[in-house]
Amino acid sequence: MSQEQSLLHRILDHASRPDPYPLYAELRRTPVWHEAGGPYVISGFQDIERLLHDPRISSDSRNLATDPGDPLIEAVEAGENGGAGSGADGGVSAMLPPGFLRLDPPEHDRLRRMTNRPFGPPHSPRKVHDMRAELTAVVDGLIDRIGSDADPDGVDLVGAFAYPFPVTVICRLLGVPREDEPRFHGWAEAVAASLDPDPDAPDPTERLRASHDARLALGGYLAALIEDRRRHPGEDMLSRLAAGGGPDGPMSTMELLTTSALLLVAGHETTVNLIANGMLTLLRHPEALERLRGDPGFAAPLVEELLRYEPPVQLLPQRTPLTPVEVRGTTIPPGASMWLVLAAGNRDPEQFTDPERFDPDRPDLQHLGLGSGIHSCFGAPLARLEAQIALSRFAARLERPRLLADPPPYRHNAVLRGPRTLPVACAGVRP
Repeated sequence: MSQEQSLLHRILDHASRPDPYPLYAELRRTPVWHEAGGPYVISGFQDIERLLHDPRISSDSRNLATDPGDPLIEAVEAGENGGAGSGADGGVSAMLPPGFLRLDPPEHDRLRRMTNRPFGPPHSPRKVHDMRAELTAVVDGLIDRIGSDADPDGVDLVGAFAYPFPVTVICRLLGVPREDEPRFHGWAEAVAASLDPDPDAPDPTERLRASHDARLALGGYLAALIEDRRRHPGEDMLSRLAAGGGPDGPMSTMELLTTSALLLVAGHETTVNLIANGMLTLLRHPEALERLRGDPGFAAPLVEELLRYEPPVQLLPQRTPLTPVEVRGTTIPPGASMWLVLAAGNRDPEQFTDPERFDPDRPDLQHLGLGSGIHSCFGAPLARLEAQIALSRFAARLERPRLLADPPPYRHNAVLRGPRTLPVACAGVRP
């Protein structure tokens, strides 16, 4: 195994999850990292941003023409396409089509416009803004529960706070019963796990089968909900998406199922990591925690720096050129697998002064924490607001919180990076 290949494997290795940033710095020494049969890996800020805005770069895995002998690419391609096979062999006999994040224009643009009608401007301009009081109430309710269930051995802030908050929010927004969370929790985890290009997974076939089964189960669950909303519409997003309307007409049934699944899973998976990474960063930087406690307005720049410093989505392992594309003197051929390492770009010293330092006062802060271009995070306004409220209330109400494990245990996923648990002790909870 070559040095370069071992570097990529080390980045994906779960043992590197607590601190992958020295490996990203090593990766940046080669602006376009590539070994025969493997992906083209891009790690510089300006290169990534330009490629995210380049119409020649496809997000549709059906345009990949990869060498099936490479386990890294094979795992990603199989995960994105749902594997291969049919019926008797336990493979994929049916599968939801790709969501709009995995489509190119014009299909992407049409579905994103339709999805945005009940969510944001211009048709629902105050949707997210008007949720502030409701979000604050949810956060304070969770913190109250932490106080009432105080355990002298500490509390897991992921299980007690960072996870249930965005799950509750996305359920209310979509119109999914919150009490159904135990049903879709496992499905969401299986779908998220399929994004992880782990070359050393003990049984990748089983993981793909689990993802396939989860997608089918989630599709069936959402189909029943959507049918109920058609009979008994409300003000939730599922009702409004099912009703259609607008110049693009209604979504097809499969488009509606795929979009609903995307919103449910992506609507909480990344925000859980954003909030958990934020609490961990604040506990490691007590001066920032104290400043936030005294100034809730500090939450806005703090979250932007957090999205640069500890982004919840570390890399995009599925892009491909439609025509030859040159990056830093390297020509990437059509159909080749291209990985964009957002977290490496976010600490690029060619873009940022002292990039390894957490500094919410950076002037004109830019980052790739929510992507860029046509595939920038659909729920970015909501994710920002959720993180700002969660972290400001966390700082204001928990008395002298301290980490009980540093680093904490991390989720296995290299794409969606965040603590699996965050054990913390505190002296009490302010009313």
